[in-house]
Amino acid sequence: MEANQASSKKDFKNKIQISRKESNETKHWLRMMKKANPCKENECKKLWKEAHELTLIFAKISKSCEK
Repeated sequence: MEANQASSKKDFKNKIQISRKESNETKHWLRMMKKANPCKENECKKLWKEAHELTLIFAKISKSCEK
């Protein structure tokens, strides 16, 4: 939603890149949670996959902005 309210193409791309960084950070914390709480491994794996898909989507959008 934040990126959709961007004031320019440059601002949009920047907000998408921030979103990609945030999804990567989420993946890091999910890995940490999985190690700290092995009984939640399946749930963490599922959420990690979703965060990874978002990371890939944001990367693709970011690349598309360069064209």
